[in-house]
Amino acid sequence: MSSSTQFSPVIQQLHSRKSTPYSISILKVPRLLLLPPISLNCSRIHLNFKVKAQVLENHHEGGIDDSPASVELQPISGESQFDRIIADAQQVDESVVILWMANWCRKCIYLKPKLEKLAADYFPRTRFYSVDVNNVPHKLVVRAGVTKMPTVQLWRDGKKQAEVIGGNKAYLVVSEVRDMIENEDNL
Repeated sequence: MSSSTQFSPVIQQLHSRKSTPYSISILKVPRLLLLPPISLNCSRIHLNFKVKAQVLENHHEGGIDDSPASVELQPISGESQFDRIIADAQQVDESVVILWMANWCRKCIYLKPKLEKLAADYFPRTRFYSVDVNNVPHKLVVRAGVTKMPTVQLWRDGKKQAEVIGGNKAYLVVSEVRDMIENEDNL
């Protein structure tokens, strides 16, 4: 670096370091970007890798797996909708998993996407829903017996069969919910 050019201390420190075979000096990067064959080849490799990764994600022994990676928890906004969901599930002999949460609850917010991934494993035989306790009548929350957030309940045949209160780490709660679903026949 010449003495007439002023660089910040961070740049000066980076320039003074000896480069290893695995590092590229910041001052050399613009020169590399001017070379079209290198950048073109890198983008092709990156695109090829992305396509192959997507194919591998969806591939299993029986062929291409078209099941979703996650299933969004459908919101329940009132008592009539709750009653209709429970009745419909009872008619088709399905189970319903409901996450009782609050939009101010950090554990609830963190748990929800993990339950959406779990929902994909049981789709379509088990339906997953969420209820924001601040957006439904308190009567519904009391009727369901919810006292803490997050609470995950399993409903079958019009009745609450089991529940998990999510005070633990999310991966433990998801494991307990998975066990609850797997063991529903023993309830």
